Formats: sequence, structure tokens, C-alpha cells
Amino acid sequence: MNQLVVIGGGLAGAKFAERLREKEFNGAISVIAAEPYEPYERPPLSKKLLLGEPVDPTVLPSSWWLENKVELLTHTSATKIDRPNQQVELTNGQSVSYDLLVLATGARARILNLPGADRARSLRTVDDSRSLAASLTAGGRLVIVGAGWIGLEVAAAARTRGIEVTVLEAAKLPLANVLGPTLAQYLADLHQSHGVDLRCAVKVEEVLLGESGPTGVRTADQEFHADLVLIAAGATPEIQLATDAGLRTENGVEVDEKFFTSDPKIMAIGDVANAWHVGMNARLRVEHWDNAIRQGQAAAEVVMGNDVVYDWLPYFFTDQFEFSMEYVGRSAPSDRVEIRGDLAANEFIAYWFGSDDRLTAAMNVGIWGVTDRLRELVGQQLAPAALDDIR
Repeated sequence: MNQLVVIGGGLAGAKFAERLREKEFNGAISVIAAEPYEPYERPPLSKKLLLGEPVDPTVLPSSWWLENKVELLTHTSATKIDRPNQQVELTNGQSVSYDLLVLATGARARILNLPGADRARSLRTVDDSRSLAASLTAGGRLVIVGAGWIGLEVAAAARTRGIEVTVLEAAKLPLANVLGPTLAQYLADLHQSHGVDLRCAVKVEEVLLGESGPTGVRTADQEFHADLVLIAAGATPEIQLATDAGLRTENGVEVDEKFFTSDPKIMAIGDVANAWHVGMNARLRVEHWDNAIRQGQAAAEVVMGNDVVYDWLPYFFTDQFEFSMEYVGRSAPSDRVEIRGDLAANEFIAYWFGSDDRLTAAMNVGIWGVTDRLRELVGQQLAPAALDDIR
């Protein structure tokens, strides 16, 4: 292969290019990035950048691209994949040829089908984060629709900056499907103790609009007035290019355990990839920082002829007030949770068990250096009574 083209200027695509050069791949590599920036990491967007902390989210030094002879086309989007001719058409009117195409198109913020929702803020890009951070003026009022990870991280950052925050969530508790009722309540209590007005089991019906933009939201029961309205309702994979090209898509671009799509000349990685996980014997689409890094690197290893497959456990982390955690694995809503440690002190480990006593996931809170050990335990059949205190 002499010409590799990556569509998408995010973390996965950058790590793919980086690993190829580390492995001394000498062919041409082009990375097509819709945003005007070099590839950057997203976790700081809802954490440090909102808090005004100094952070450089770029993945690679600016000099890396030239030094490693990787063509980075910023502010450029792909408009069409011409599979028969193995070419990608671009917004600048040009086209690039490929021997192998890698889709790393990521995801976009989901916009709710509500009146006025298209005028509310969302948080997906560095520009979104910078704009939101500049608007978080002490004494202001922010309404967040959605109490998922992003919604809660923004709520924590905004409260830390003196903003009045209301979070509206449709479920009975935040993240109950992921954490279970005990830890979901723990998280709700944490936010309420810091002054977040968290309202659950609430149906939002409209984003209220004034002359200059949103002025709040209306639920089935009342109105909540605000200076800012943020929709934090998850993300939708960017599959339009793949769909138009006739690739198999469902909840992302479907790929095998080596990240190949239904076209052997096209791979997909990162948030957009609905990949076959050999350990779980199922498809998995993961929208987390760790997965983007690993899939980018793994796909590069595959290109270099190495026997690498998608087999690692999902991992993610969050920071909200004094709550800092790492989570590894993938639990189901029906799993039962065992907790070891001190909830009140924010120092504990949570273990999720399936019906066969197999550990499906684990989360360390305020306890560090244990993730590798927890990763080893996930997937094993364990007696809850025998769980070690691995602190």
C-alpha cells in the first residue's frame, strides 16, 4: 500500500498515523480534518477547559506532521467516497486516491427533537468548549438537559465557577443503567450537596427562545429560566459518508475484529466504529478516549501485518467535584453491585456481577494504581465474599 487516507482529524486518526510512522511505514499518509485545528483530545473539553485551567489538548506536537511527512488537511471535509475508483472527493474540489481508506469520522452531539433545541448549546468540539467557558459567568444560570457523563461533568465545572445549575434528566436517577441504583443515587447526592438542582424523571418539552437565543426550558410541569441552555443528550456516530458509499452501517460503521468494513479497502476506528469484540463475542461501539487511542494503534498494527484484534475491555474516567473514578469493563443494567470501601469518604471500589457470578465491570473511586488489577479480574467468576481489598 502506497497511499493511506484517513477521514477524520480526531484522536483515533492521529494515533493511527503516529503508530504507522513508529512502525516505519514509508507510504504516503493523508489525514482529512474538518475542523481548523490539529487533532486534539476531547476529555478536557468538559473538564479542565471549562474550569479555565491551562491545558493543551492537541494529540501531537505541531512539528510532528511535517517531520513525519504526514499530510494534514485541516478545515477540509470529505464529501463522497468513490469506491470503484478508490478516491475521496473533498470540499475544496480536489480528490485523493487511496489504497486503504480509514474512516475516523467520530460522532456529533445529538440534538433532541424539541422546539428550539437546535438553538441550544452542545458540547462536542473545542470551539464549543471555549464558547461555553467564556459564557460561564459567576451568578449566571445554566440549564443542562441530560444527566449523562458530559452533562454531569459540565454541571460540576459550572458550579465550581459559581454558576447556578439545573440539570433535567428523563430517567429516575442519573446513569442508573450504567451504575445501578445505589451508585446512581450516590452521584445524585454528590451533585445536590454541591448545589446542583438535579431534577429526575422530568420530560423536557421545549427550549424557550427570546430575541437573542434560549432563555430556558419548559417541562411538562414548569418552566426553568436560564442564561444558557446546554443539550447533553449523547452523541450520534457520523456515518453518512459510509452509508452513501454502501457500507454496512448500524449504530456506527460495522467492522470486524480487525476493523475492516464490508469493503476490504476501507477500515473504521474510534467513535464511529461498531466493531466485533472477540472477547465479548458481540459488537461494541465505544465513545471513550482510551478506545480511540487503542483502536487507532491496533488498526495500524493490522496494516503492518501484525496479528492484532479488538479484545480489550472498555475503560473510561471522570472527574466531578471530589468524585474521581476509573471504570473498566461493561456492566448490564441487571448486574448486581458489590461495594468495598467507604462511600462517604469517596474511596471505594465497586464490582458488577452478572447472574453467573462473573465480574462484568469494576470502578475505582479515589483509589489509584489498581486499574490493571481490576482489568485482570473482569471476566472471572468470583465469589463476592472473597473479594480482596486491593488498596
